[in-house]
Amino acid sequence: MLTTLNTSYTDTRAADLAWALGREPLPALATLDLELADAKLQLRLLGASHQVLLDEERGRCSETVACIPGSSTPLPLGVAKRVGDWEYEFAARVEVLSPGSFAGRAQELLALVSDHPQGLAGVFPGSPHAFTALLAQRYEGQVHWRTWHAYPQDGQLVATRTRVGVRQPARTAAPARA
Repeated sequence: MLTTLNTSYTDTRAADLAWALGREPLPALATLDLELADAKLQLRLLGASHQVLLDEERGRCSETVACIPGSSTPLPLGVAKRVGDWEYEFAARVEVLSPGSFAGRAQELLALVSDHPQGLAGVFPGSPHAFTALLAQRYEGQVHWRTWHAYPQDGQLVATRTRVGVRQPARTAAPARA
C-alpha cells in the first residue's frame, strides 16, 4: 500500500533517528494491520518514521525507529535481546548513494513495497524520493520486517531488518563416547 503523508519531515537526517523497544503506540499517519498465522502485526508510519506493534499469544513487542524528542538511544547497528519468550534481533545500516543511484533505488523500493500485500510505504510531500517503507513476513515460525527511511537531500537510505521469534531451547552437547 502506498500513501502520501500529510506532514512535513520531522527527522530530516539519518543521524536524527533513534531506536526504542517497548514504547506505547504513537500517533500514526498511516497503518496496515496484518495477520501472519497466529501473530497480529500493525505497521505504522509516523510523522517521524515508523513503529511496528506485534501481538501474539506469547506476548507483545513494540519497535520504534523515529526522531524521538529527548531520546538518548541513537540508532544502533545491531541489537539482540530476549523479550519474554521471544528473541528479538534488530540491525540497521546507512547507505550513501549518488543522486542517480538514490532515485533508482527509491523507485525500486517503493514499487516493491507498495505492490506487496504486506507492505506499507508513505511518501513525504516535496520529493517523490522522500519516504518511509515497511515490509513484513512470517517465515519458519518467526516474524520478520524490513524498513527503509529515505533522505534524498543527503543521498542517505537507512535500511533496518528485524526478526522476532520464540526463544529456542539451549542445545546440550552429546555425551562423548569412550
